[in-house]
Amino acid sequence: MSLTAHRFQAFDLLATPVAVLDGQGGIRFANAALEDAMGLSRRSLHGTHMPDYFLDPQPLTHALVGAQSNEFAALRYEAQLRRLHHNDSLPVHVIVAPTDQAQEVIVELLPVEQQTRQEREERLLEQAQANKELIRNLAHEIKNPLGGIRGSAQLLEMELDNKELTEYTQVIIHEADRLQTLVDRLLAPHRRPHVVGDVNIHEVCERVRALILAEFPKGLKVRRDYDISIPEFRGDREQLIQTVLNITHNAAQALQERIAQGDAQITFKSRILRQVTFGKQRYRLALELHVMDNGPGVPDSIKDRIFFPLISGREGGSGLGLTLAQTFVQQHHGMIECDSEPGRTDFKIMIPLP
Repeated sequence: MSLTAHRFQAFDLLATPVAVLDGQGGIRFANAALEDAMGLSRRSLHGTHMPDYFLDPQPLTHALVGAQSNEFAALRYEAQLRRLHHNDSLPVHVIVAPTDQAQEVIVELLPVEQQTRQEREERLLEQAQANKELIRNLAHEIKNPLGGIRGSAQLLEMELDNKELTEYTQVIIHEADRLQTLVDRLLAPHRRPHVVGDVNIHEVCERVRALILAEFPKGLKVRRDYDISIPEFRGDREQLIQTVLNITHNAAQALQERIAQGDAQITFKSRILRQVTFGKQRYRLALELHVMDNGPGVPDSIKDRIFFPLISGREGGSGLGLTLAQTFVQQHHGMIECDSEPGRTDFKIMIPLP
């Protein structure tokens, strides 16, 4: 291994294509992700002129001149990367930065699609954190006066002789209890301790499958597409069961018409992801669990808000199931996403593996 390759071998762990160039734009080192993006081996790339791999080579050429004269610490711009063996180009966000060595520059190529996904993940994390704080604060604000309302109604009922009037106090007590139940559900994930143990994700799926088929015994098939090589990992088994159950139960509720027709289908699909980045972290291995259904899809009106609290796509829904699912997955340092269109809805859960 050359000295340059040894210095930059850690770049092979990145999912982002990276090249180390000399002052004239010759490639000194290309990481594995750049090999994949270009469809060329690093041996083929070594020594070639990096600007030539862009539809417009001028921005990189000018950036190399600027880097040598210390005009900037890092330069960013959008470009089209030519992929010779793919017969197409790849839109990328280019980041050019000089190293601590003279006549040496690092070029990072962030595919625009990947950048968009990372920005979406960051927004989801920020929204989830804001939701969590809103739920907790709102629940506590409701909880305190609620006890007073219920207690006052009970005292008032004891003073009333007219049974017709006690019907009104019973309504107050009943509605106060209903709100109390809602508040308890809002606060539940923040109260319950995180109980960590060894988790087999397929045992989790099988438990949920049994529960769903017991509730919907006819007209619904729950298929399995498991990667049995997925190892056990440390996690809260009950939280993960609740997570998968909430998603699957929502799917079954949305499949009512197809259940009546006898062709409703939910699929559990598990896979291993390698060298993946999500939630601003890079992981060597991660679990990818899909819960897919052939229902009507998530309504467009709520598609961007389905993980918000109290947002539901069906009559009578509490709108808390997916919010709790998201909270539980994030407590496992994971991410949950949804891709939906009529006839296919796919909830994807990603959790780091050891």
